[in-house]
Amino acid sequence: MKICFVVNSIESEKCGTTIYIMHQAIKRKHEVYVMGVGDFGFSHDKSISINSTYVPNSMSPETPQELLEILQSKKAKTRKIIAKELDVLFIRNNPTEEESGRKWAEQAGVAFGRMIQQEGVLVLNDAFALSYAFIDKLYFEELPSSIKPASIITRKKEDILDFYEKNKNKMVLKPLEGSGGRDVYLIDKNEKNLNQIITTITQQGYVIAQEYLPAVKDGDIRVLLMNGKVLEKDGQFGIIRRVSGEGEFRSNFSQGATSDSSPLTDAMKKIIEITAPKLIRDGLFFVGLDIVKDKLIEINVLSPGGLNHFHEIGLPDFTDTIMEAIERKVEYKRLYGNKISNRELATMH
Repeated sequence: MKICFVVNSIESEKCGTTIYIMHQAIKRKHEVYVMGVGDFGFSHDKSISINSTYVPNSMSPETPQELLEILQSKKAKTRKIIAKELDVLFIRNNPTEEESGRKWAEQAGVAFGRMIQQEGVLVLNDAFALSYAFIDKLYFEELPSSIKPASIITRKKEDILDFYEKNKNKMVLKPLEGSGGRDVYLIDKNEKNLNQIITTITQQGYVIAQEYLPAVKDGDIRVLLMNGKVLEKDGQFGIIRRVSGEGEFRSNFSQGATSDSSPLTDAMKKIIEITAPKLIRDGLFFVGLDIVKDKLIEINVLSPGGLNHFHEIGLPDFTDTIMEAIERKVEYKRLYGNKISNRELATMH
Protein backbone atom coordinates (compact mmCIF):
# COMPACT_ATOMS: atom_id res chain seq x y z
CA MET A 1 0.00 0.00 0.00
CA LYS A 2 1.22 3.48 -0.88
CA ILE A 3 0.10 6.01 1.74
CA CYS A 4 0.88 9.69 2.28
CA PHE A 5 0.20 11.64 5.47
CA VAL A 6 -0.57 15.36 5.30
CA VAL A 7 0.69 17.46 8.25
CA ASN A 8 0.99 21.20 8.88
CA SER A 9 4.72 21.05 8.21
CA ILE A 10 7.31 18.35 8.75
CA GLU A 11 9.54 20.82 10.62
CA SER A 12 6.88 21.64 13.23
CA GLU A 13 5.43 18.13 13.63
CA LYS A 14 5.49 16.62 17.14
CA CYS A 15 5.67 12.97 18.12
CA GLY A 16 1.93 12.47 18.39
CA THR A 17 -0.84 10.38 16.86
CA THR A 18 0.16 10.96 13.22
CA ILE A 19 3.75 9.84 13.75
CA TYR A 20 2.56 6.81 15.73
CA ILE A 21 0.26 5.69 12.90
CA MET A 22 2.97 6.40 10.34
CA HIS A 23 5.44 4.30 12.31
CA GLN A 24 2.99 1.39 12.34
CA ALA A 25 2.55 1.70 8.56
CA ILE A 26 6.33 1.47 8.08
CA LYS A 27 6.50 -1.57 10.39
CA ARG A 28 3.90 -3.22 8.16
CA LYS A 29 6.17 -2.66 5.15
CA HIS A 30 3.93 -0.13 3.40
CA GLU A 31 5.34 2.60 1.16
CA VAL A 32 4.98 5.60 3.47
CA TYR A 33 5.33 9.30 2.67
CA VAL A 34 4.69 12.51 4.60
CA MET A 35 4.12 16.03 3.32
CA GLY A 36 3.32 19.50 4.58
CA VAL A 37 0.30 21.41 3.32
CA GLY A 38 2.64 23.51 1.20
CA ASP A 39 3.92 20.52 -0.77
CA PHE A 40 1.11 20.10 -3.32
CA GLY A 41 1.64 21.02 -6.96
CA PHE A 42 -0.97 21.57 -9.68
CA SER A 43 -0.71 22.03 -13.42
CA HIS A 44 -3.52 22.06 -16.00
CA ASP A 45 -4.13 18.72 -17.71
CA LYS A 46 -1.79 16.94 -15.29
CA SER A 47 -2.32 15.03 -12.09
CA ILE A 48 -1.61 16.78 -8.81
CA SER A 49 1.95 16.21 -7.64
CA ILE A 50 3.30 15.98 -4.10
CA ASN A 51 6.76 16.92 -2.86
CA SER A 52 7.05 14.17 -0.28
CA THR A 53 9.52 13.15 2.40
CA TYR A 54 10.23 9.55 3.35
CA VAL A 55 12.55 7.28 5.30
CA PRO A 56 15.01 5.39 3.08
CA ASN A 57 14.61 1.60 2.95
CA SER A 58 18.00 1.16 4.55
CA MET A 59 16.67 2.62 7.81
CA SER A 60 14.16 1.00 10.17
CA PRO A 61 13.16 3.39 12.97
CA GLU A 62 12.43 1.38 16.09
CA THR A 63 10.19 3.98 17.73
CA PRO A 64 7.89 6.81 16.62
CA GLN A 65 10.33 9.31 18.15
CA GLU A 66 13.18 7.90 16.10
CA LEU A 67 10.99 8.12 12.99
CA LEU A 68 10.29 11.79 13.64
CA GLU A 69 13.97 12.51 14.22
CA ILE A 70 14.85 10.95 10.86
CA LEU A 71 12.10 12.84 9.02
CA GLN A 72 13.34 16.12 10.48
CA SER A 73 16.99 15.43 9.65
CA LYS A 74 19.18 15.20 6.56
CA LYS A 75 18.79 11.41 6.72
CA ALA A 76 15.30 11.71 5.22
CA LYS A 77 14.83 11.53 1.46
CA THR A 78 12.54 13.60 -0.76
CA ARG A 79 10.66 12.58 -3.86
CA LYS A 80 8.07 14.13 -6.12
CA ILE A 81 5.22 11.65 -6.46
CA ILE A 82 2.02 11.70 -8.50
CA ALA A 83 -0.96 11.90 -6.18
CA LYS A 84 -3.23 9.58 -8.16
CA GLU A 85 -0.65 6.80 -7.79
CA LEU A 86 -1.32 6.75 -4.04
CA ASP A 87 -3.65 4.25 -2.45
CA VAL A 88 -4.40 6.52 0.52
CA LEU A 89 -4.05 10.19 1.40
CA PHE A 90 -4.49 10.62 5.15
CA ILE A 91 -5.24 14.27 5.96
CA ARG A 92 -3.88 14.95 9.44
CA ASN A 93 -2.99 18.66 9.43
CA ASN A 94 -4.70 20.90 12.00
CA PRO A 95 -5.64 24.30 10.52
CA THR A 96 -6.19 25.83 13.97
CA GLU A 97 -2.54 25.22 14.86
CA GLU A 98 -1.12 27.17 11.94
CA GLU A 99 1.29 29.94 12.84
CA SER A 100 0.55 33.56 11.99
CA GLY A 101 1.45 34.39 8.42
CA ARG A 102 0.28 30.99 7.16
CA LYS A 103 -3.37 31.80 6.49
CA TRP A 104 -2.91 30.19 3.07
CA ALA A 105 -2.22 26.84 4.75
CA GLU A 106 -5.42 26.52 6.74
CA GLN A 107 -7.63 25.06 4.00
CA ALA A 108 -4.97 23.81 1.60
CA GLY A 109 -4.94 20.21 2.84
CA VAL A 110 -8.70 19.79 2.51
CA ALA A 111 -8.91 21.69 -0.80
CA PHE A 112 -6.23 19.62 -2.52
CA GLY A 113 -7.59 16.54 -0.77
CA ARG A 114 -10.92 17.03 -2.56
CA MET A 115 -9.15 17.16 -5.93
CA ILE A 116 -7.06 14.08 -5.19
CA GLN A 117 -10.17 12.24 -4.00
CA GLN A 118 -11.79 12.98 -7.36
CA GLU A 119 -8.77 11.38 -9.04
CA GLY A 120 -9.73 8.09 -7.41
CA VAL A 121 -7.46 8.04 -4.35
CA LEU A 122 -8.95 6.95 -1.01
CA VAL A 123 -8.88 10.07 1.18
CA LEU A 124 -9.31 9.87 4.97
CA ASN A 125 -11.22 11.49 6.47
CA ASP A 126 -13.42 12.08 3.40
CA ALA A 127 -12.23 15.45 2.06
CA PHE A 128 -15.73 16.71 1.24
CA ALA A 129 -16.83 15.81 4.78
CA LEU A 130 -13.84 17.72 6.17
CA SER A 131 -14.84 20.73 4.08
CA TYR A 132 -18.34 20.53 5.53
CA ALA A 133 -17.08 20.04 9.09
CA PHE A 134 -14.07 22.35 8.73
CA ILE A 135 -15.13 24.43 11.73
CA ASP A 136 -15.58 21.39 13.94
CA LYS A 137 -17.07 23.33 16.84
CA LEU A 138 -19.84 24.50 14.50
CA TYR A 139 -20.27 20.94 13.18
CA PHE A 140 -20.59 19.89 16.82
CA GLU A 141 -23.56 22.23 17.24
CA GLU A 142 -25.53 20.24 14.65
CA LEU A 143 -25.72 17.32 17.06
CA PRO A 144 -28.84 16.81 19.24
CA SER A 145 -29.04 19.16 22.23
CA SER A 146 -29.70 16.27 24.64
CA ILE A 147 -26.01 15.30 24.64
CA LYS A 148 -24.50 18.82 24.74
CA PRO A 149 -24.18 21.60 27.30
CA ALA A 150 -26.19 24.76 26.63
CA SER A 151 -24.30 27.19 24.40
CA ILE A 152 -24.50 30.10 21.99
CA ILE A 153 -22.25 31.18 19.12
CA THR A 154 -22.02 34.91 18.57
CA ARG A 155 -19.79 37.96 18.23
CA LYS A 156 -22.28 40.18 20.04
CA LYS A 157 -21.23 41.22 23.53
CA GLU A 158 -24.81 41.70 24.74
CA ASP A 159 -25.71 38.12 23.82
CA ILE A 160 -22.73 36.78 25.74
CA LEU A 161 -23.61 38.82 28.84
CA ASP A 162 -27.22 37.66 28.63
CA PHE A 163 -26.08 34.02 28.41
CA TYR A 164 -23.80 34.64 31.39
CA GLU A 165 -26.69 35.89 33.53
CA LYS A 166 -29.00 33.06 32.49
CA ASN A 167 -26.33 30.55 33.51
CA LYS A 168 -25.93 31.86 37.06
CA ASN A 169 -22.88 34.00 36.29
CA LYS A 170 -20.67 31.09 35.24
CA MET A 171 -19.68 30.01 31.74
CA VAL A 172 -16.83 28.98 29.47
CA LEU A 173 -15.76 31.24 26.62
CA LYS A 174 -13.68 29.96 23.70
CA PRO A 175 -13.04 30.91 20.07
CA LEU A 176 -15.11 29.07 17.48
CA GLU A 177 -11.93 28.25 15.56
CA GLY A 178 -9.25 27.10 17.97
CA SER A 179 -7.66 24.04 19.54
CA GLY A 180 -5.32 22.93 22.28
CA GLY A 181 -7.14 24.92 24.95
CA ARG A 182 -5.76 28.25 23.74
CA ASP A 183 -7.82 31.37 24.61
CA VAL A 184 -10.33 29.34 26.61
CA TYR A 185 -11.68 31.16 29.68
CA LEU A 186 -13.68 30.07 32.70
CA ILE A 187 -15.81 33.05 33.65
CA ASP A 188 -17.49 33.32 37.05
CA LYS A 189 -18.78 36.10 39.32
CA ASN A 190 -15.21 36.83 40.51
CA GLU A 191 -13.98 37.67 37.02
CA LYS A 192 -13.16 41.40 36.93
CA ASN A 193 -11.98 41.55 33.33
CA LEU A 194 -15.05 40.10 31.62
CA ASN A 195 -15.55 43.03 29.22
CA GLN A 196 -11.89 42.99 28.25
CA ILE A 197 -11.93 39.22 27.68
CA ILE A 198 -15.03 39.46 25.50
CA THR A 199 -13.47 42.25 23.46
CA THR A 200 -10.23 40.34 23.02
CA ILE A 201 -11.79 37.02 22.06
CA THR A 202 -14.40 38.50 19.69
CA GLN A 203 -11.64 40.27 17.79
CA GLN A 204 -10.50 36.78 16.71
CA GLY A 205 -13.91 35.89 15.26
CA TYR A 206 -16.98 34.07 16.51
CA VAL A 207 -17.12 33.00 20.15
CA ILE A 208 -18.76 30.04 21.87
CA ALA A 209 -20.27 30.73 25.27
CA GLN A 210 -20.87 27.34 26.85
CA GLU A 211 -22.56 26.17 30.03
CA TYR A 212 -20.01 25.34 32.73
CA LEU A 213 -20.13 21.70 33.80
CA PRO A 214 -18.95 21.26 37.42
CA ALA A 215 -17.68 17.75 36.64
CA VAL A 216 -14.97 19.27 34.44
CA LYS A 217 -12.91 19.76 37.61
CA ASP A 218 -12.21 16.02 37.40
CA GLY A 219 -11.00 16.37 33.80
CA ASP A 220 -12.60 15.23 30.58
CA ILE A 221 -12.61 11.99 28.61
CA ARG A 222 -11.15 11.68 25.11
CA VAL A 223 -12.86 8.86 23.20
CA LEU A 224 -11.37 7.92 19.84
CA LEU A 225 -13.82 6.58 17.27
CA MET A 226 -13.06 4.71 14.07
CA ASN A 227 -15.82 3.91 11.59
CA GLY A 228 -18.30 5.30 14.13
CA LYS A 229 -17.25 2.88 16.88
CA VAL A 230 -14.88 3.15 19.84
CA LEU A 231 -11.37 2.01 19.01
CA GLU A 232 -11.06 -1.47 20.50
CA LYS A 233 -8.36 -4.11 20.76
CA ASP A 234 -8.49 -7.29 22.85
CA GLY A 235 -11.33 -5.92 24.96
CA GLN A 236 -9.56 -2.61 25.65
CA PHE A 237 -10.98 0.70 24.45
CA GLY A 238 -9.40 3.84 23.03
CA ILE A 239 -10.46 6.01 25.95
CA ILE A 240 -8.29 8.27 28.08
CA ARG A 241 -9.12 10.64 30.92
CA ARG A 242 -7.31 13.97 30.73
CA VAL A 243 -6.82 15.35 34.23
CA SER A 244 -6.32 19.09 34.54
CA GLY A 245 -3.19 20.47 36.17
CA GLU A 246 -3.21 22.30 39.49
CA GLY A 247 -5.34 25.45 39.30
CA GLU A 248 -6.24 24.74 35.65
CA PHE A 249 -9.73 23.89 34.37
CA ARG A 250 -8.65 23.07 30.81
CA SER A 251 -7.96 19.39 30.21
CA ASN A 252 -5.71 19.61 27.16
CA PHE A 253 -2.40 17.75 27.22
CA SER A 254 -0.83 20.86 25.69
CA GLN A 255 -1.95 22.76 28.81
CA GLY A 256 -0.29 20.37 31.23
CA ALA A 257 -3.03 17.77 31.69
CA THR A 258 -2.00 14.28 32.78
CA SER A 259 -3.48 10.97 31.66
CA ASP A 260 -5.60 8.49 33.60
CA SER A 261 -7.76 5.53 32.69
CA SER A 262 -11.53 5.53 32.32
CA PRO A 263 -14.14 2.83 31.70
CA LEU A 264 -16.62 2.99 28.84
CA THR A 265 -19.69 4.19 30.73
CA ASP A 266 -23.35 3.96 29.77
CA ALA A 267 -23.39 7.74 29.34
CA MET A 268 -20.49 7.52 26.84
CA LYS A 269 -22.23 4.71 24.98
CA LYS A 270 -25.35 6.86 24.66
CA ILE A 271 -23.37 9.82 23.32
CA ILE A 272 -21.58 7.58 20.80
CA GLU A 273 -24.86 5.96 19.77
CA ILE A 274 -26.35 9.39 18.99
CA THR A 275 -23.21 10.81 17.35
CA ALA A 276 -22.14 7.84 15.22
CA PRO A 277 -24.88 7.92 12.53
CA LYS A 278 -23.90 11.45 11.52
CA LEU A 279 -20.18 10.63 11.46
CA ILE A 280 -20.78 7.49 9.39
CA ARG A 281 -23.08 9.28 6.96
CA ASP A 282 -20.54 12.06 6.46
CA GLY A 283 -17.53 9.78 5.90
CA LEU A 284 -15.57 10.74 9.02
CA PHE A 285 -13.28 7.74 9.58
CA PHE A 286 -11.23 8.85 12.60
CA VAL A 287 -12.77 11.22 15.15
CA GLY A 288 -12.15 12.33 18.74
CA LEU A 289 -14.97 13.00 21.20
CA ASP A 290 -14.39 15.02 24.38
CA ILE A 291 -16.88 14.09 27.10
CA VAL A 292 -17.58 15.41 30.59
CA LYS A 293 -19.79 13.01 32.55
CA ASP A 294 -22.92 12.71 30.35
CA LYS A 295 -22.24 15.63 27.99
CA LEU A 296 -20.23 15.90 24.79
CA ILE A 297 -18.28 19.17 24.95
CA GLU A 298 -16.25 18.99 21.72
CA ILE A 299 -15.71 16.91 18.61
CA ASN A 300 -12.43 16.78 16.71
CA VAL A 301 -12.65 15.68 13.08
CA LEU A 302 -9.54 17.40 11.71
CA SER A 303 -6.66 15.76 13.57
CA PRO A 304 -7.84 13.85 16.65
CA GLY A 305 -4.99 12.81 18.91
CA GLY A 306 -4.14 11.08 22.16
CA LEU A 307 -2.68 7.76 20.96
CA ASN A 308 0.78 8.76 22.11
CA HIS A 309 -0.46 8.97 25.73
CA PHE A 310 -2.16 5.57 25.89
CA HIS A 311 0.98 3.73 27.00
CA GLU A 312 0.98 5.91 30.13
CA ILE A 313 -2.15 4.14 31.36
CA GLY A 314 -1.27 0.65 30.18
CA LEU A 315 -3.26 0.69 26.94
CA PRO A 316 -2.03 -0.30 23.49
CA ASP A 317 -1.61 2.55 21.01
CA PHE A 318 -4.21 0.94 18.67
CA THR A 319 -2.19 1.86 15.58
CA ASP A 320 -2.27 -1.72 14.29
CA THR A 321 -6.08 -1.67 14.59
CA ILE A 322 -6.20 1.57 12.61
CA MET A 323 -3.85 0.30 9.91
CA GLU A 324 -5.80 -2.95 9.56
CA ALA A 325 -8.95 -0.90 8.95
CA ILE A 326 -7.21 1.18 6.28
CA GLU A 327 -5.81 -1.94 4.61
CA ARG A 328 -9.34 -3.40 4.40
CA LYS A 329 -10.61 -0.21 2.77
CA VAL A 330 -7.84 -0.32 0.18
CA GLU A 331 -8.72 -3.95 -0.58
CA TYR A 332 -12.43 -3.08 -0.93
CA LYS A 333 -11.49 -0.28 -3.32
CA ARG A 334 -9.35 -2.68 -5.36
CA LEU A 335 -12.24 -5.13 -5.60
CA TYR A 336 -15.07 -2.66 -6.23
CA GLY A 337 -13.33 0.30 -7.87
CA ASN A 338 -15.54 3.37 -7.92
CA LYS A 339 -18.75 1.41 -7.26
CA ILE A 340 -18.36 2.37 -3.59
CA SER A 341 -17.97 6.11 -2.92
CA ASN A 342 -15.08 7.51 -0.91
CA ARG A 343 -17.54 8.69 1.73
CA GLU A 344 -19.02 5.21 2.13
CA LEU A 345 -15.63 3.53 2.08
CA ALA A 346 -14.22 5.93 4.67
CA THR A 347 -16.47 4.56 7.42
CA MET A 348 -16.95 1.01 6.17
CA HIS A 349 -15.78 -1.74 8.57
